[in-house]
Amino acid sequence: MGLKLFNTMTRRLEEFTPLIAGKAGLYTCGPTVYNYAHIGNFRAYVFEDILRRTLTFCGYAVTQIMNLTDVDDKTIRDSQAAGMELNDFTKKYKDAFFEDLAALRIEPAEVYPAATDHIPQMILLIQQLIDKGYGYLGEDGCVYFSIDKYSDYGKLARIDKEGQRSGTRVNTDEYGKEAVADFALWKKWTPADGNVAWESPWGKGRPGWHIECSAMSMTYLGEHFDIHTGGVDNMFPHHEDEIAQSECATGECFVNYWLHNAHLIVNGQKMSKSAGNFFTIRDLLEKGYNGREIRWLLMSAHYRQKLNFTFDGLDAGRTVLRRIDEFTRRLKEAATEPTVGIDVATALDGACREQFEQKISDDLNTPEALAVFFDFMRDTNKALDEGRIAGDAATILLDCCRRLDTILGVFDVDVEEVVPQAILDRVEARQAARKARDFAAADSIRDELKSQGWVIEDTPKGARVHRAID
Repeated sequence: MGLKLFNTMTRRLEEFTPLIAGKAGLYTCGPTVYNYAHIGNFRAYVFEDILRRTLTFCGYAVTQIMNLTDVDDKTIRDSQAAGMELNDFTKKYKDAFFEDLAALRIEPAEVYPAATDHIPQMILLIQQLIDKGYGYLGEDGCVYFSIDKYSDYGKLARIDKEGQRSGTRVNTDEYGKEAVADFALWKKWTPADGNVAWESPWGKGRPGWHIECSAMSMTYLGEHFDIHTGGVDNMFPHHEDEIAQSECATGECFVNYWLHNAHLIVNGQKMSKSAGNFFTIRDLLEKGYNGREIRWLLMSAHYRQKLNFTFDGLDAGRTVLRRIDEFTRRLKEAATEPTVGIDVATALDGACREQFEQKISDDLNTPEALAVFFDFMRDTNKALDEGRIAGDAATILLDCCRRLDTILGVFDVDVEEVVPQAILDRVEARQAARKARDFAAADSIRDELKSQGWVIEDTPKGARVHRAID
């Protein structure tokens, strides 16, 4: 299928054409490991996972690089405050990040380069910029990039360089649009940096944040690659500065397609610790939600639209997922019966696959792709109710769910529900009560389990217990 993506650089939908046929190079901005990543960060990582899975679905061999920013203003500041060595401090948050990725079923990238492991590449890139006249040593001992030397500066974020430039240099890693100015490629060591420093031709110091991503992306994907992603907050200055320094160093286009996801807000407000609406993945897990439910909510809106994160939304997602579980359970049971309705199943399968692929290939339109699945689930349930699908026909539709899930990552088609032993013991007690014709006791156990969120169904093959659908 033809994949169309909204390219931030051109502000239009474009057919994806890779530099190398059958392959896709993807760079995704990873976390700055000074704290636990929050749900706003993971909104981006889930979007990038959907992109990766869709590229694979379309037949591309994907090479994804996700950086780990383990040296910058924040990591140095907080490691110093904690009285820890930088590597020891950041390791805690690197480990937590990978745990969170696994909880959200995000497929691993091919490489997770850490900035501290690529200082030589950064120094080489900075030297190239100096040699070509784009970089210069400031009187403060830092090396800066001269944006006046790059006429295309601002082309990604559509920044008016001349109208907004303050005429000063910016030494901090992050700054706003009011500070369009020369940015630091290499920062001179200061006492506040402690023992975080590397030797360079310009003296002891450390790289600026922006040069890190240019060096790491080009190390693994080459000087010109297919796709670069991140949140809209990374567009300026980070991505703008990446483009400037990379294209000035190499003399060629840096990236063909730029994709940016919109912000996540919480209960209609910007997420912040002061507002009490700041959540990490582990915060939500501690509240009893699981990674599958969190993933569902994070991918429920189109990646270019703001996502309003609410606990009501998480609860609604839990209910939807349980309905999907019940749907696939019905199909698996029907698959054990004599075959009926191959033609019906083939029609349902074909329509679902075609429409789903059409929606997901239209700039990763997950809301509309999910709507296609819900129509498919409704029509299939109706056919099951009417006894028009069974045996191999049900298997066809289970395979359809599996195929869609290679992109969505939330359908547990082949995962059996784990029922706690204590619940199974109560089911056995109910069966014993029924056998003894003590129906009052049996009904009492049924009500007891229902109050705990479990439903007992009496089938020709015996009692079956499953989670209640809210």
